[in-house]
Amino acid sequence: MKMNGARILLESLKREGVDLVFGYPGGTVINIYDELMNVREIKHILPRHEQAGTHAADGYARATGKVGVAIATSGPGATNTVTSIATAYMDSIPMVIVTGQVPSPLIGNDAFQEVDIIGITRPITKHSFLVRNAKDIPMIVRKAFVIAKSGRPGPVLIDLPKDVQISQAEFKWPEEVDIRGFKPHIEGNPRQIDKAIDMVLEARRPVIYVGGGVISANASAELTELARLLQFPVTMTLMGLGSFPESDPLSLKMLGMHGAYTANMAMTHADLIIAVGARFDDRVTGKIATFAPNAKIIHIDVDPTSIRKNVRVDLPIVGDTKDVLTKMISAVSERGVKALQDLHQAMESWKEDVASWKAKHPISYKQSTTTIKPQYVIEKLRELADDDAIMATDVGQHQMWAAQFFGFQQPRTLLTSGGLGTMGFGLPAAMGAQAAFPKRQVICVAGDGGIQMNIQEMATLVQQRLPVKIVILNNNFLGMVRQWQELFFDKRYSHTCLELPMDFKKLAEAFGAKGLVAEKPSEVESVIKEAFAHNGPVIMEFKISREEKVLPMVPAGASLNEMVLNA
Repeated sequence: MKMNGARILLESLKREGVDLVFGYPGGTVINIYDELMNVREIKHILPRHEQAGTHAADGYARATGKVGVAIATSGPGATNTVTSIATAYMDSIPMVIVTGQVPSPLIGNDAFQEVDIIGITRPITKHSFLVRNAKDIPMIVRKAFVIAKSGRPGPVLIDLPKDVQISQAEFKWPEEVDIRGFKPHIEGNPRQIDKAIDMVLEARRPVIYVGGGVISANASAELTELARLLQFPVTMTLMGLGSFPESDPLSLKMLGMHGAYTANMAMTHADLIIAVGARFDDRVTGKIATFAPNAKIIHIDVDPTSIRKNVRVDLPIVGDTKDVLTKMISAVSERGVKALQDLHQAMESWKEDVASWKAKHPISYKQSTTTIKPQYVIEKLRELADDDAIMATDVGQHQMWAAQFFGFQQPRTLLTSGGLGTMGFGLPAAMGAQAAFPKRQVICVAGDGGIQMNIQEMATLVQQRLPVKIVILNNNFLGMVRQWQELFFDKRYSHTCLELPMDFKKLAEAFGAKGLVAEKPSEVESVIKEAFAHNGPVIMEFKISREEKVLPMVPAGASLNEMVLNA
């Protein structure tokens, strides 16, 4: 059947199971939008900015595990997606971004709203396609989705010139696709796994160190089973939170720059680290030269380029983490009950060390009866929120307080920008998650600085009836930078004080949403309860203590065991 390129694109998205896209119309995608009127199976959400729309597709992908889809027009529309694409790339989020392009004969002529978006995004995408012929669209879409979600996931860009959207071609859907040069290694090597089990059974001070790769591979159940079988303590990166229940006695919570004292001490004194779907980034390792000096390292990752990239590795295992963990569980079980009993007995002193660290320096804060502590707000959110609530955060102090005090129990319940640290991510990501799960509770935690970067999406929430509950921890500062200025720059608060206080309650009402404010600790619980009871979007503003710090903290260039615990 013949159809134009725009319709072929939409039919191809339907074949990939896409039921929701986020996009912003413009001259070079107007044909796609015209055809959208005829496609009932795909819901479209109009954001108020292309960056937010692409972040929303990212949030949708993180919450569901599916490929998120965003559409933008050429020129500024396309360039507005760049930050969002980089955010997804750094955190390995599967996305397909469709950008309009000027007609093919005008490419390279500096035509109106022309940019080389493929060249601009080449370092931050897994792959890019410039479509030359409408008949190629089905195969390109098929390849884009396979690349986006296979191996280490990531964003793929399709640049679609206007003349290709208009031209006619036969629609032929390729059920099978073979991508030359793209053959991700999925199955873990059995010999490497056997060697890993040998190292596991010899360990006396082991730690399992978990990253976002476990969540990407939907391997949380396997991770939890292996950890409980071995009785190994588990620590998680920011991106790995939720992959292992934080309420489990084996949980050491988050490690790294603002991680738990117990987790950082355990990594420093471990004799074996099993890294699963993590990449040893600088926020985790601290000073590389002193990182885990006595530990042998087993590194499990689907991306071979991540192994040995930052730290030495004694045993690499390339493969899908779900596959590798499943095989490790079987291999451990085959060694017999006696081997496990001997292992558990040999770790008794290690368990005592871990317990003493937990007791000595738990993540805590000093409560106040006069000013609202941000940590208290996060604890109250956990207490009052649904068990399966999804939390999206912006970036800054509030992000770390959420990571430290919310206690994530399930995968895909924390949506946060880890690798790129993108301010403005939280609100649109929450929007994407709420669109994916209209009946689940979705909470956005933000600071008064970051929330203003995409505050225009309040209009989208109201229009689409997406009942996101927004928590603004307002200290009238760019808090994380201010903290560094206090600790390392003699309190020279250069351009971090937001001196014009924003009335977020009135702002919410201006958008047609509900606004609530808490200024005293005694008001926190009632504000949260009222917000959760409301059936639409709500902004909750909590006026927190202005100079509260995120602690513990490993200063830049310091070792993991050189934490600032009080300041």
